Amino acid sequence: MERVVNALPGLLKRLADGLLKGRGEHARSGRNAILAFAIRIISAAIAFASQVVLARWMGGHEFGVFTYAWVWVSIIGTLATLGFATSVIRILPAYAATGRFERFRGFLHFGHLVSFGTGAMAMTAGLALLWLWGSALDPVYLMPLTLALICLPAYGLTDFQDGVGRSQGWIGLALVPPYILRPLLLFAFIGVALFITHRDNTAETAVMGAAAATWATASLQYSLQRRSFTGTIPAGPRAYAARDWFGQSLPLLVLDSFALLMLNLDILLLQRFMEPQDIGIYFAAVRTISLVSFIHFAVTAVAMPKFASLNAAGKRDEVMPFLKTMQAWTFLPSAAAGLVLLLLGKPILGLFGEGFAEGYPVMIILLGGILMRALAGPAQSLLIATGHQMTAAIILGITVLINAGLNLVLIPRLGLLGAATATSAAFAFEAVATMVMARRHFFKDQP
Repeated sequence: MERVVNALPGLLKRLADGLLKGRGEHARSGRNAILAFAIRIISAAIAFASQVVLARWMGGHEFGVFTYAWVWVSIIGTLATLGFATSVIRILPAYAATGRFERFRGFLHFGHLVSFGTGAMAMTAGLALLWLWGSALDPVYLMPLTLALICLPAYGLTDFQDGVGRSQGWIGLALVPPYILRPLLLFAFIGVALFITHRDNTAETAVMGAAAATWATASLQYSLQRRSFTGTIPAGPRAYAARDWFGQSLPLLVLDSFALLMLNLDILLLQRFMEPQDIGIYFAAVRTISLVSFIHFAVTAVAMPKFASLNAAGKRDEVMPFLKTMQAWTFLPSAAAGLVLLLLGKPILGLFGEGFAEGYPVMIILLGGILMRALAGPAQSLLIATGHQMTAAIILGITVLINAGLNLVLIPRLGLLGAATATSAAFAFEAVATMVMARRHFFKDQP
């Protein structure tokens, strides 16, 4: 496994070097952006293929139960870092640049403790809640959720280590373990577990395999990063500034919370009104059409540092023209990709198994919201990169409330189409509100 983590980034880096030559900071940043995007694309392909195979192995009902349990892991596990997975990208380089290595070592140690410890507390609290009030939950979800909670400390640790790797420019150590190695191990361990247990391919068995993959990934990444720090950061005492670190991290936790709810709220609410089979169908449709969103991710990765540099240099009059260019780069390819996915939608959904093609109308509705976000382009990143993160947080918070309200109203009436309509409408509101606020902040600087 260690060879995979070390070899793949090297191969992709050589490709990036060939595409973007030069020795300057911009060239180096560009190569890292290409490397990060390539890893995410490979990860998406692995995740999509594994989901197709798992759905066929397990059937729609068990796949839906597994999906619901794993969504909870991804949400709680990501929030377990309390924002440290994002703040580390800014804090560690600042300490290294100013030679404050005692603070560097202290933050690194403290971040590991916070991420792992919060994950452990969330696991304990979740188990207690299931023990006390599990009878209120549909029995088919009880054991998978119980087993899924075991992943939380390792998931939180991996998310923090992702940020550590990014902060040091170790793109391979940051992204390969969570985005490539973990999906591969998850698929492999689930396959082995299903083969060994012969328990009718249940969601419980699949979650056990996923838990093993999550812990293996976290452990390997931790070991590799410790080895990488040897020789780069001198040994010595640690110094702590917990109040300052929490002050910088917790606002980022709010943004992460809203973003995660926006991406997963529909699936969580479907559990209250629909059968596991329906959740599996909906999840397959969402994951298929969401492939379009990788274009948005790629453009944002390039645009966000540029927004920050323009703002810092006082070139505010150049911000909106650059945003318009990025919006075109986002919307036009997204529209083309969306059309291709709609044309191939039913055959693609058919790969998941019998009955999954029923999710095709969900793809059509969700594409509308995705294209609205593409039309806004990286406007949200503009707000965050230029000190208007509170504005972005307020917009996201209102969007989550709209999404929740519409889901609760429309799912009982329209089922899966109601969930898709609610989510798409919320995406549209977010896009329009973000564009309006970006224009308000920066159009006044136009000549």
